[in-house]
Amino acid sequence: MLRLDDPFRRAQVAITALFCSLGFQYATWASRLPALKAHLGLTAAEVGLFLMAAGVGAAVSFPLVAVLMRRLGSRRLALLSALGLAVLLLALALAPNYPTALAVMCADGILVGCLNVAMNAQGAALEAAHQRNAMAKLHAAFSGGSLCAALLASGMNTVTSAVTAHFGVAAVILLLLAVCAGPGLLTDDGPADDRPGTEKERKSRGGLTLPSRMTLWMCCAMAFGTITEGAMNDWSALYLKDVAKASAELAPMGIAVVSGMMVLARLFADGWRSRWGDGRVVRVGSTLAGAGLALALLSGGVIPALIGFACVGLGIAAVTPCVYVAAAGQGSDALTLVAAMGTTGLLAGPPLIGFLANAAGLVWGLAAVAASAVVVALCGTRIRWKSA
Repeated sequence: MLRLDDPFRRAQVAITALFCSLGFQYATWASRLPALKAHLGLTAAEVGLFLMAAGVGAAVSFPLVAVLMRRLGSRRLALLSALGLAVLLLALALAPNYPTALAVMCADGILVGCLNVAMNAQGAALEAAHQRNAMAKLHAAFSGGSLCAALLASGMNTVTSAVTAHFGVAAVILLLLAVCAGPGLLTDDGPADDRPGTEKERKSRGGLTLPSRMTLWMCCAMAFGTITEGAMNDWSALYLKDVAKASAELAPMGIAVVSGMMVLARLFADGWRSRWGDGRVVRVGSTLAGAGLALALLSGGVIPALIGFACVGLGIAAVTPCVYVAAAGQGSDALTLVAAMGTTGLLAGPPLIGFLANAAGLVWGLAAVAASAVVVALCGTRIRWKSA
């Protein structure tokens, strides 16, 4: 039985609500893209730009997030961002035209960047305060939130096709999650950069903060890790259909296998971290992802592909939680930069794989994904990790 009088459990439940709300908010509007496309009268190219607006907003939010983290702290920034994302759902449903919708999506990306950094800072602070691993399960809650949003979208579609009604219900749920999270979130005890053991960033002559070498290795690991994760979600179904010659019914199983293994792995990854340490989990996991996918591509066929995709989901699942914990140990600026690089990887990775696939074939495109996982393992050898 869950005891909320336990300070660790109380904070864990509150931070879990934040992760769940971010996954829920994202999947809510993503699940209604066809309806939004019809409502705004968009072409395929305009839908692509619509999606890119959110990614661009998140990618360019780094300077703003760094300032807000220092001024507001992770607790207040997380709550304000979560409330803002609920309001933006309603704004998107009521957007009268395409330019307004683009502006809403750009603002959505900025608030996603804010909440992403703040909630991961909360998760890292929880681990540090109680000396217990929790970050991987928190990231699993993001996937759980996405699943709940998909189920709600399906249920609402059976009742009404109105996007406004659907987003109104979703906004109420997001507000309830924020209210539930508020009392249990950890308070900020001071600037993260002043904590003992933190490797401070260097200042340039112009007063700009320069990332340390350790932070740069973390940025590299995060970027290539999210490239691996994002590209598999976008290209696995197409590989099964066009290269492995799977049936139309079986092709979506690529995404299901990757996502299912990631959720399963994140539920158990905190135990692995406690037993073997973050560094070994990242190095072994990313090596498994790269090697498993490479062998699947060499073998060809549907079954080897699904096994390779399962290796990617299992191996890459713990990378981002572990890197976030390591980055938080370097200070709020490092955490913000690493989070921005993760967003950039998710934004830039799938299109880059698409360009390579167009030039050399999808097999070579996914081979680049396998190489990205290996790069994560190499970066993992240069990062100072939390010990077992």
